[in-house]
Amino acid sequence: MNAYEYIKQAILHGEFPPQMRLTEEFLAKKLQISRTPIREALKQLESEGLTVSMKRGVRVRHFTKKDIQQIYDLRTLLEGYAAAQAAIHRTNSDIEEMKTANEMYEQAINSYLESGETTIEYILEINHRFHDTIIKASQNQHIHSHISKVVVVPLIFRSFYWFDEYQLRHSLDVHKTILKAIQAQDTERARVAMHEHIYHGRDQVLIHIDDIDHHYSANEEVQ
Repeated sequence: MNAYEYIKQAILHGEFPPQMRLTEEFLAKKLQISRTPIREALKQLESEGLTVSMKRGVRVRHFTKKDIQQIYDLRTLLEGYAAAQAAIHRTNSDIEEMKTANEMYEQAINSYLESGETTIEYILEINHRFHDTIIKASQNQHIHSHISKVVVVPLIFRSFYWFDEYQLRHSLDVHKTILKAIQAQDTERARVAMHEHIYHGRDQVLIHIDDIDHHYSANEEVQ
């Protein structure tokens, strides 16, 4: 894993929490590499909105409720559009890929709820796979690059961690609705169902944002 991927994953998984200051010296020592790749990685992360420059080093960006609201609104528009476009352009192969991803998603949720053998991280991974198949089926090469810039907040806050059984199964039901709409080439239903799916996750983040801030404040480190 290169410096960029390491630092990004550390931010996404809370190892480097919001407001934490990161310096080239600290990161070079931690990763046991020179400062040059660290410097380039920090520039890239800043361009993606994950870090903010300081006089010395950077700090991990803190997202406010307003930030979350605006980013989720943008993601909803983009992924809703992708779902509508997928309903127009999808191929039989795309539909099969979506079905496979959805079946894996259902199995993962059942395993998590019934035996605890599946982790939330794996459920998230399969959820992303389903979304990726829809973006691919939209046949718009520009959508993926734009969407990738607005999934950072959902990845950081990982709304699935607060989903109870009803919410997980509701998420699965919405997946099925999206799939049926795309298969039937019902553009409006696909778009609306995708909006519901994303707003459901946003609502959980907004409900728990104060708890997240409190947790990070209590464990804040400065390097």
